[in-house]
Amino acid sequence: MALPSTLVFSRFSKNSRTASAWLAGAAILVSLQIADTSIADDRPNIVVIMVDDMGFSDIGPYGSEIPTPHLDQLAENGAKFSQFYNTGRCCPTRASLLTGLYSHQTGIGWMTTDQEVAGYRGRLNDQCVTIAEVLGESGYFTAMTGKWHVGFQQGVTPHSRGFDRSLNLPAGGLHFSDQTGSKGGAKLYLNGEQVDRDDPQFSPPWYGSDLWTDQGIRFIDEAIADEQPFFWYLAHVAPHFPCMAPEATIAKFRGRYMDGWDRLREERYARQIESGLIDEHWQMEPRPEQIPAWESLEPSEQKRYDDMMAIYAAMIVEIDKNIGKLVAALKQRGQLDNTLILFLSDNGGNAEAGVSGRYEGDSPGDPHSNVFIGRCWAHLNNTPFRKYKHYNHEGGTATPLIAHWPARLNPSTDANGWINTPTHVIDIMATCVDLAEATYPSDFRGQTIHGLEGQSLQPLLTGQGEFAKRPLYWEHEGNAAIRVGDRKLVRQGVRGTWELFDLAADRTEQVDLASEHPDEVAQLKKQWRQWAQSHQVVPRPNKKKK
Repeated sequence: MALPSTLVFSRFSKNSRTASAWLAGAAILVSLQIADTSIADDRPNIVVIMVDDMGFSDIGPYGSEIPTPHLDQLAENGAKFSQFYNTGRCCPTRASLLTGLYSHQTGIGWMTTDQEVAGYRGRLNDQCVTIAEVLGESGYFTAMTGKWHVGFQQGVTPHSRGFDRSLNLPAGGLHFSDQTGSKGGAKLYLNGEQVDRDDPQFSPPWYGSDLWTDQGIRFIDEAIADEQPFFWYLAHVAPHFPCMAPEATIAKFRGRYMDGWDRLREERYARQIESGLIDEHWQMEPRPEQIPAWESLEPSEQKRYDDMMAIYAAMIVEIDKNIGKLVAALKQRGQLDNTLILFLSDNGGNAEAGVSGRYEGDSPGDPHSNVFIGRCWAHLNNTPFRKYKHYNHEGGTATPLIAHWPARLNPSTDANGWINTPTHVIDIMATCVDLAEATYPSDFRGQTIHGLEGQSLQPLLTGQGEFAKRPLYWEHEGNAAIRVGDRKLVRQGVRGTWELFDLAADRTEQVDLASEHPDEVAQLKKQWRQWAQSHQVVPRPNKKKK
């Protein structure tokens, strides 16, 4: 597709090209005007919304009791994926989303510590490109707000990796402008330059979910003024610990969680079956013995746990409120119909801090407190699956994915409205390249670039074309998995025993078939190891993680 003259001129201006490039751009502008004065760029805008540490069942369309009316509406008028996957951890998922590669190929096989092995350098390497770099070359205005966490301290910033505009934290954990505690020292960066968190332009005091949305809307107003299609990566920090939210929102949920995790899991599970998300023959993961029965707790303990989950629920509500604000802004600007919105989470619910969680501070949930919801509530978050963030079982890697695109969406779904094709965060880049009619490079800035691992979701979103079947792979902290068709081989830890599951009959991973099918286990292990050797999973670091 030819670019309109305004887009060509804008790209030269924004990138501060040399005088010769300016002259070349002017020549192109003139030639385009002569050739056709009515060129229109009808490629879609793309908004990718990622939340941090939210479980599979924590929003309304996926079974939650937490009210999420704006996400409910996007799902009702859009598409819902029942088998979409992340990598099980924050940094690797962000690396895969931004690049369309498995995270080890980008250098972020673990977190952002440099462990001096190719797959574990702790930053996006030079053998990958970001969505912003590819779409920027194709005439898109690119913006990012929120949590970055792919190597900022090693010089990998949104500004250096293709984003025209950005307001970001190097990592995450900051929710309030006046926050103190372990994450209170987090720095804020606007277009690559550090800015004060209480800078008047941000209208402090602010809550993070508002800030990332409001600033992103300002950025897209620039794109609209420049007549450019835009790509906006909105990376919410919520609901990651320390869990905190505005008191007025928390207050709405105090007492709601006195029903306890046992009853609430049953209720979520029932709603999932009713919606068609979960097959009624899949057994819900039983409560692990380490998690106490709710009724066994003293009233004071129940009250403590209730308040922890009320804080977490308030964070989800604040995210949803801002999704409503985002949608309203797009609609007001005449951009909603031709904007693809994607919503997902970076990993499953977070069981860190164990059974008891953390509940610290004079007023838990305020900017000076320290709350982790812990394993008991993470078990609810990931209904009906096994395990949590960090792991490659379904509870660690299954995420909601909601897509909304009024102009083009015509998904191929089952009778209940779900897209059931197994898909993965590596597919986001391929989708953006496809819809933007961009070119994914084989080399960039003098570096050879890994070939795309993902596939465009366009056939699933529009009902046009085929989405090819392919194996999917995972590895994080020695946890590992491979899925081929409906068969999944998974292990916990480097020395863990491989388990084999038939996800068509048992997606909750309750019946291990490994002993019945040793030949299949051997073949899948071999296939996984070949992938690991070719994708920088091995060699693994020898040094201890810091």
